[in-house]
Amino acid sequence: MRPRRATADARLPSYVVDLAYFRAHPEHIPAFLLHQRVRETPVSGGSICSAQRLTLDDGASVFAKSLRHAPAGFFAAEAAGLRWLRQAEAVAVPDVIACLPELLVLEWVSSTRPTVRAAERFGRELAALHQAGATTFGASWPGFLGSLPMDNTPPDGPWPAWFAEYRIEPYLRRSADNGALGPDDVDRVRQVLERIDVLAGPAGAEPPARIHGDLWPGNLLWAADRVWAIDPAAHGGHRETDLAFLDLFGGAPHLTRIIDAYNEAFPLADGWRQRVPLHQLSLLLVHTALFGATYRSAVVGATQFLR
Repeated sequence: MRPRRATADARLPSYVVDLAYFRAHPEHIPAFLLHQRVRETPVSGGSICSAQRLTLDDGASVFAKSLRHAPAGFFAAEAAGLRWLRQAEAVAVPDVIACLPELLVLEWVSSTRPTVRAAERFGRELAALHQAGATTFGASWPGFLGSLPMDNTPPDGPWPAWFAEYRIEPYLRRSADNGALGPDDVDRVRQVLERIDVLAGPAGAEPPARIHGDLWPGNLLWAADRVWAIDPAAHGGHRETDLAFLDLFGGAPHLTRIIDAYNEAFPLADGWRQRVPLHQLSLLLVHTALFGATYRSAVVGATQFLR
């Protein structure tokens, strides 16, 4: 950083604001934004957070997402997940520049159109990420899925029981309480949970994989030569969960090529296609818990498939 003339607001530092400064002094970033010390360009940040592209003094850009009155630990959980995923050196995920209670600043990634080449590379990289593994199901930090808490308590037993208790039941209760699901709908989900050991089959005994945890197509950022995974709910989970989420809400571009490349690198257990709705049920219930009955039919459809 090189000295520069003092800024108009004496409370702001008189240095070039570059990436190094952001990393060293994250506590100054809210003041930069308040006093328009850096240039902001609004960009898409999803349905929960506001997002901006910030252009720094040296011309570099970063991505900033913010949420007023964010739940305690909200951005810390995402930052922890991103760092943990990056440790695998497999799937591309943005570098964490700064993390504050109501603000997260990340590496900027320019997006392009999806390509088959990037899809196949992503399939191989996702396989490598999962193979990096986790010490247990869950994680050492409290998580969030969307804006809802995600309990990362490690299990006492195998994956199916843990998945039912920590990835289905909490969002099922919320969906019943807000009226998104009626009593018959809740009964259908509970019938699935009663059979979860059978539905999971031998694949339920697989060891914990290092998973993104919220890998629906909207959380893929297609860049020049690869796919970046953003907005994770990272934890030790079942690898089929990430693959099942890729098939939600219209499906990821070139999904067949992603799956084929993945399966070549890290073959899936027999019957994985029949288990897709089981894994999808968790994220669909998050949607009924957050957004109401709009997603009821998707939840019901998943349970009917699993009969």
